[in-house]
Formats: sequence, C-alpha cells, structure tokens
Amino acid sequence: MIELIRFINQFEKLDPETEEAIKNYFEEVTFRKNEFIVEEGRICTKINFIKSGLVRRFYLQDGEEITKWLYHDNHWIAILSSYFNQKPSFEFLQACENTTVYSLSFENEQKLLEYPLFFKFYAHFFRYSLAAFDEFHFVFGSMSAQKKYKYLLDKFPLLIRKAKQKHIASLLNVSQETLSRIRATIN
Repeated sequence: MIELIRFINQFEKLDPETEEAIKNYFEEVTFRKNEFIVEEGRICTKINFIKSGLVRRFYLQDGEEITKWLYHDNHWIAILSSYFNQKPSFEFLQACENTTVYSLSFENEQKLLEYPLFFKFYAHFFRYSLAAFDEFHFVFGSMSAQKKYKYLLDKFPLLIRKAKQKHIASLLNVSQETLSRIRATIN
C-alpha cells in the first residue's frame, strides 16, 4: 500500500488516522492477463490504483476493439461515467498482463470522503486530472500519428515498452503496418 499512500501524499499530506482508513478501505486485488476489470454493460463498482501491471481501456465498434488508452503503474483506472453514476459501462477495462491494483468500492469511497484530508486529496487530484486530461486531448488530438507516437515515447515510455503493438496502433488510429513504418523512421 506504500505506492498508494506515496501517491496521495504528493497531493495532500495525510495524518495517521486518514492513512489508516485508506489502508482499511482499499483492498489489494490481482487480475490475470486478459481478465476484465470492467465489462461493457456492467456497472463499474470500484476505482483502482495500479500497483503494477498494464490495463487497456477499449470499446467495440462494428465488432472491432478500439483502444482508448493504456494505463500502467501508479495510474488510476475506472470507467468514471459508470462509476460515478452507477450506470452500465459502455467500455471495457482489461488487464494486458498480470496486474495488481488497490481497489476502492463505491460504498467505501463514500466513507473515505468523510475524512477531510482524503476529501482534500480527491479535490486536488481530480482538478489536476481534469486539467491534464483536457490539455492532453487537445494536444494529442491535433497531432499526426508520427507525432503522437513520439509524444508517447517521451511522456509515457513505460506504456510503449509494455503494450502490444496492435494496441498502440489502435490508440493512434493506424494500422500495425503504419505503426511499424513510424517506428522505423523514429529509430
């Protein structure tokens, strides 16, 4: 649980009582490679912090899997529209390798939010995340596939090292052959 506490302390320094509550309400869970964490049509009931591993977020379009993003160590994962509204998900979260997470149920999240320091962390972290998400999608969406790949190499090297090429190609919205050409011109 050290990784989770360290992450939270970057945003809000915790007191011993709040730290103990976090340790009590989060549980460590391991997903096997290819196991679904959230499936389309099911409610996302937990928010997870990745201790180690790789998770793919994708949806189906005309029977084809479209990768939206890949998450690795020290990232949070959930289908937020499903989690916050407790409605069925329209996306999937799937472990791409054996993945260990610290998992917080919707019910336990409500209990933790009663702790002022956890609430302050949540507010700081979500404000930071929303701003980063907004900026990322503007910048990433306006790039060519080659620039997107260079951006991922610079900003998310672990993602590039761990993910399957077909998932990266899908994320970039290019074929695997085009990704191979992009990689060849960069290397």
